[in-house]
Amino acid sequence: MSKLQTRKVEEDEAGIRLDRWFKRHFPSISHGELQKMLRTGQVRVGGKRAESSTRIEPGQEIRVPPQVADAPTEGPTKKSARDASDIKKLIIYEDDDVLVLNKPAGLAVQGGTGIRESIDRMLESYATDKHGKPKLVHRLDRDTSGVLLVARNTYSATRLTESFRHRDTQKVYWGLTLGVPKPEKGRIETFLVKRGEKMEVCGKKDEGAKNAITIYQNMERALFEAAFVAMWPVTGRTHQLRVHMAHIDAPLFGDPLYGIPTPEGMPSDELGKGLHLHARRLILPHPRRGVIDATAPLGAEMKKTWKWFGFDANAEADFSEA
Repeated sequence: MSKLQTRKVEEDEAGIRLDRWFKRHFPSISHGELQKMLRTGQVRVGGKRAESSTRIEPGQEIRVPPQVADAPTEGPTKKSARDASDIKKLIIYEDDDVLVLNKPAGLAVQGGTGIRESIDRMLESYATDKHGKPKLVHRLDRDTSGVLLVARNTYSATRLTESFRHRDTQKVYWGLTLGVPKPEKGRIETFLVKRGEKMEVCGKKDEGAKNAITIYQNMERALFEAAFVAMWPVTGRTHQLRVHMAHIDAPLFGDPLYGIPTPEGMPSDELGKGLHLHARRLILPHPRRGVIDATAPLGAEMKKTWKWFGFDANAEADFSEA
């Protein structure tokens, strides 16, 4: 049997709960087992008794009893090895602090009812003893593809979450609209409220109303039937871009909630399938140095559509005058 251990809290673990620290370092220890060891004083922080909700700080020493140190850890399984391989295929940038993924359409970011596969679950294959599982800091709808940023440690997660909270970010989305937005460049500002499965435009004083702002730019058009549109969501409301495009009579192609049937003359069997909304670019401060500026190539279905229309898949939007 191992002897009693003392672990020192690392800099990037500042402020996390004690139970989450144990989950990160000793995942096989259940919450109930940890609670019992805390009640009996077997686990201590800085020589003092602690609770599962205790926030730890860098340099503090955590007393780890022998039965925890001896707890078995799960070795890599075929499934985790496959998940790690699948995640690596999605990476467009990585360093010690962040992973930037190009999420495919149809893959959920987080699990839920009826969802078996998700980015969050797949990230378990990237967990380390020191930092645990990489952490999501923002979301994309299941049917939306593109840039997804993930923090590799607690310090980065805190800094990146602050950037999103304070809107110190710029997110550029690409979409195909049925109908051409007017004017060619514009700003859409409404209030949105959730009603059932959908978000709806509502009045400012309606219960639950939240302000939503989108800036858009028409990149290319196909006569008056469709357009390649770049969108900058200044706010980040649920389904914001989808609702706003529909609100100006240019719903996104393939949108099952807010869209319309494909117009005659567009061969649906020759176009890509699914919602045509792609998180093209994300710009925000790096948690330690400089700036993250990540661009995600279109997925296979939207590439197919872009090719059919002859749109430029390497175009760049200019929101400098927005």
